[in-house]
Amino acid sequence: MAAERVPDATVSRLVTYLRVLESLERRGVVRTSSEQLAEEAQVTAFQVRKDLAYFGSYGTRGVGYSVPLLKRELRNILGLSRRWKLAIVGMGRLGQALADYPGLGEVFEPVGFFDVDPAKVGKRLSRGVIEPLANLERAVSERGVEIGLIAVPAEAAQEVADRLVRAGIKGILNFAPAVLETPPHVPVENVDFLAGLARLTYFVSRNVGEEWVG
Repeated sequence: MAAERVPDATVSRLVTYLRVLESLERRGVVRTSSEQLAEEAQVTAFQVRKDLAYFGSYGTRGVGYSVPLLKRELRNILGLSRRWKLAIVGMGRLGQALADYPGLGEVFEPVGFFDVDPAKVGKRLSRGVIEPLANLERAVSERGVEIGLIAVPAEAAQEVADRLVRAGIKGILNFAPAVLETPPHVPVENVDFLAGLARLTYFVSRNVGEEWVG
């Protein structure tokens, strides 16, 4: 099935299944079932089988799934079997925390860090040196940057996204609290912890309300 026909929710669940498989492997489990995957991923076994069926048949009836094999297949599907070059734009506290994140270098190779603040430009990080934003387009082109991480204030996010798109970026991970407009061929994944907190407080408020009513 063509990748564009796969629902976004399915892709999100594949990431969860991969984490479950990695956990099972660390625990010495070599074979699993849709029921076990479903229980640990907090979905139904039918949902697990449906999600995996978009990409092929990986299990054997009555036997289940090989944990190492299914883990490898999911990594291939998610594009995690290769390294991706990325740049981080906005080197405030969040940007620097992202640059220093221990697990980042396993699949992703940070090759550029950019900011407009002269006080930050030239600062050495564990993985490189902060450069002026004026270098962005040339760096993306010359270094083969494929993914851009935006960690700038909301009012600057669209301009940065536009510059990344013009430079040939393939995808954007957006940490700014702003809705970005990009061409269809440049997907954007938004990470908004305040929106996550708002969703959480909705559910917490409902639970508290139900307890009080009870």
